[in-house]
Amino acid sequence: MNLALFPIVSNSDILAPMNQSPLPQNPKEHLLNFARGFCMGAADLVPGVSGGTMAFILGIYQQLLDALHAINLDFMRLIITLRWKDALRVFPWQFLLTLGLGIGTAILSLSRPIHWALAEHPSLVWAFFFGLVFASVTVVRKRVKRWSFSLMVITLIAILLTFYAVGLIPLETPHTPFLVFLSGAIAICAMILPGISGAFILVLLGKYAYILNALISLDILVMLTFGVGCVVGLLGFSRLLRYLMAQFHEPTIAVLTGLMIGSLRKVWPWQTPLAANPTITVPQLPQSFALYDGIALLLMLTGFLLVWGIEKYASYQSSSQKMVL
Repeated sequence: MNLALFPIVSNSDILAPMNQSPLPQNPKEHLLNFARGFCMGAADLVPGVSGGTMAFILGIYQQLLDALHAINLDFMRLIITLRWKDALRVFPWQFLLTLGLGIGTAILSLSRPIHWALAEHPSLVWAFFFGLVFASVTVVRKRVKRWSFSLMVITLIAILLTFYAVGLIPLETPHTPFLVFLSGAIAICAMILPGISGAFILVLLGKYAYILNALISLDILVMLTFGVGCVVGLLGFSRLLRYLMAQFHEPTIAVLTGLMIGSLRKVWPWQTPLAANPTITVPQLPQSFALYDGIALLLMLTGFLLVWGIEKYASYQSSSQKMVL
């Protein structure tokens, strides 16, 4: 993967202050934003991996929250009064547009391949994403400057709650328009949280296969209903998350770290179903080390080294730029 997909940021820069200047809007940056969105969309299709985690890895998490926060009453007032030029002048529409196009392209183009891969080779898919998420935990935890006892307790609680949540039995709910809308609003909240998978929330709500089939068959009505729910949930929850990041930065990062660690249960490549309830799986070590297991371990290591290498590269480039200045 081209390292240019990732911004040159250091550990402290990924969650920079909220008044940071936007990324340069030029053709190259548009292409990179599209690629970042594509990675986020691909992750959102996998139950157990969050697009928010990918935004963290790609270094655009805070900018994404800031951009969503810009959709406020002043912006809507300008749109309603047809002052579109003024609205677009204060709104990072280019960033959100290219990112959204990347997410949408990934969802539409990868729905079938990921559906096939999860059905035919789930362990290999989980292994690669396990490496990605595990490495991203080591990156995100550095956002906390000093780990106090209270922060460690908060993290532990988040780990236990998430570990329990990802083992819940999927529900069976009717596919009414209201529940499809509500599922979109709930799932999108998880999609922008690092560690919590929106796709897995859909599994718990009994809507993952239904929504995925709607994407594959291009059921416009279902996709539109689900999409409206996503927009409503995204605009509301992103504001809450942005506020927490500003006012309670380190506790919020501690919770996010715990969410990511707890979610590793879902993406562990070796799972065995419970005899009492086959819908629940329990992580286990591989019973034998066959070629398939070796490939899974190699993919896991590849995912880990990919994130670790990008983090080191970004830190090195950031240090070099500061020395020049």
